[in-house]
This record gives sequence, structure tokens and C-alpha cells, in this order.
Amino acid sequence: MNKRIYVGLVLAALVMSGRAADTNQIAALASLAAANPDTPSLQTAPLATNKPAWEGSISAGFSLTKGNSDTLLTTAAFKARKRTPENEFYFGVDGAYGESDSVKNNETLHGVSQYNHLFTRRFYGFINADGLHDGIADLQYRFALSPGAGYYFIKSTNTTFAGEFGPGGITQRLGGVDTTYGSLRLAERFEYKLTNGARFWQRAEILPQVNKFDNYLVNAEVGAEALFTKTLSLRLTLLDNFVHEPAPDRKNNDVKLISGVVYKF
Repeated sequence: MNKRIYVGLVLAALVMSGRAADTNQIAALASLAAANPDTPSLQTAPLATNKPAWEGSISAGFSLTKGNSDTLLTTAAFKARKRTPENEFYFGVDGAYGESDSVKNNETLHGVSQYNHLFTRRFYGFINADGLHDGIADLQYRFALSPGAGYYFIKSTNTTFAGEFGPGGITQRLGGVDTTYGSLRLAERFEYKLTNGARFWQRAEILPQVNKFDNYLVNAEVGAEALFTKTLSLRLTLLDNFVHEPAPDRKNNDVKLISGVVYKF
């Protein structure tokens, strides 16, 4: 599973890097054309469109011990987002694999995407899709899909705070048992950016089963990121995933503290 995770992240990074390069080339040609209007070869060059570019990042973490303890933990993640006055796009993939004394103790693969369409500066409609595999929790797969409405209670240059609500559906194979049911999704997300480029964020969501409210999922994340250079930073993330009805002989709460180096493009 490690190889598939890393190959997917590398391919996604190449695609995003290619798009960024095309945008920079167009801007450079437009600048030359403006400075040299009589140059024939530049008169037909395409003009810059000022379209917001995709923002992407790849992060990786690795720890290894040998001797009295024999452990291995690797983590990797890819994130990308794009914002325009009318639309917002977000996509992320992350995975982790670990062993202790040659016994697997961590195996996750997670993907999430969301599209927002802004009807006003603060009010928007969204559709959110989430998928998770957790081998240690005996979760073969869980897919959740939720459309709904959101509102930015705070929306400034450095600070955003939004709430979201909508119906949804969940299908999963947990402990070898297939289940599909309707759900609700109540979520909030907060982000604060410092002037030096560092940032802090927090997200949380609860997804109860519509016909059985005492069966619910809770996903929460808190993170901080500090810049080394314009493209390199250090990221620290705390994840908490709670399942009210876990697989047999499994605990219902998983907490992970992940640190890694991030490359932005």
C-alpha cells in the first residue's frame, strides 16, 4: 500500500507543477509583448488571464528505530486548492504505514474533496466527498457523500471561519459487514494566517445516522505550519477520529499526531 500511496502523490504533483509552469510562461510572454509592442513574434502571444492558480503541497514524514525497539512509521500527504470569486475547490490525499517489531500497527489511506459555489461573498453551496481505509480498525472502506449549505461567519485576508450543514449518505465495510445508511453532516472550519507565512487551522465534523442518532462519526483536526523558505515548511497535525460503533474487538477512538516536512508549489 505504501508504493501506491507515494506513486499517486508523485503523479498528482507532476500534474499540478505542469499547470503552474504553463501559467508562468503565459505571464512572461504577455510581459514581453507589452514592453516590445513592435516585435511581430510577440504581438500574437496570449495575454495573462489573471486566473487564480492551483495551490499545491506535498508533505512526508518518516521515523525508524532499531535495536531494543524495532519500529517504522511513514506518512505522506498531497493537498491542492483553488479559489475564485465564485468557486472554491479542495482536494487531498494522505496515507500512513507503520510497524512495531515487524507487526503492522498503522495502515491508513484517506481522500477528501470539496467543491463550493458562492452565491454571495459569504453564503455558498457545497458538495463534500470523503473516503477512508483503515486496516488496523478493520475498516475495509468508508465512503461519505454530502451536499449542503455553508456560511462564512468570518472572511478576511488572514482569517476564515465557516459552518456547514447538509444531508448525506455513508456506505462502508466495517469488520467484514457491509452497511449503507443516510446521515447528516454538521461541520465547521477555521484558519488563521500570520504575516510571516505561518498558519493555524482547525476543523471538525459530526455525521449521525438519520434513523439512529446514537450511531455517529466524529472527525477533528488541529494543525500548525511554520515556513522555512517560500516553498518549504514544517507541519504538525493532530487528528482525532471517533466511531460510536467500531468493528468487534476494536476501540472507537483513534488519535494521531503527525509531523512532516512540506513542499509547496
